[in-house]
Amino acid sequence: MAAAIASRLRSENWQVECAPDGAQALERHRRLEPQLMILDWQLPRLDGLEVLRRVRQSDPHLPVLMLSVRDEEADRVIGLEMGADDYLTKPFGMRELIARVRALLRRARAADRELPEEGGNGSRPLRYGDLVFDPRWRSLRIGSRGLDLTPIESSLLELLLRNPGRAFSRDYLLDAVWGRSVFVADRAVDNAVLRLRRKLGDLGAAIETVWGLGYRLAPLERFHARQSEPRTE
Repeated sequence: MAAAIASRLRSENWQVECAPDGAQALERHRRLEPQLMILDWQLPRLDGLEVLRRVRQSDPHLPVLMLSVRDEEADRVIGLEMGADDYLTKPFGMRELIARVRALLRRARAADRELPEEGGNGSRPLRYGDLVFDPRWRSLRIGSRGLDLTPIESSLLELLLRNPGRAFSRDYLLDAVWGRSVFVADRAVDNAVLRLRRKLGDLGAAIETVWGLGYRLAPLERFHARQSEPRTE
């Protein structure tokens, strides 16, 4: 399967490197610094989830497409929560795989694309209390602590920060953050929000669930007021 996928990708003029097991995948990731990784869940020596966990420690923004025969929702959730940007269940068609690869690379290029000159609204750091997100470098810090986000989490956070108080439906978020051509699990938005809340710590509570619709970022004043309310035991 790896040889077939590599051949199909090369026919699209992409440079491809294959690794026969998880340990060699990590070595080649460190050496080659790829722009995208297609990662099989069931690899010898180190399985795909462990490879993904280690890759995310050093390369949080690398687009990763996870492949697996596991088609249960719980398995897809695990793969996405571990940091995969997309999940494809075997068997699959090569046209669908190519479409997903193109969409992941397109999002990565959009994140890296040069934004308006300094002073333009698109390049200014976005602030929310102690949180500062720099859209130029896709960097995030809360106080003095820097945080690593996946490309999906970064795009999701930026959208919310630019529109405090506005509620977004799950369908809108799928189109705006994942892209129309990407096929993702039904709960992809919920799982991405869950991961983002966890990474933001106390500020994660500012991402509010709008029941029956989706999510919004609470205006800062309302969030502070809610946090200062006395709690009942």
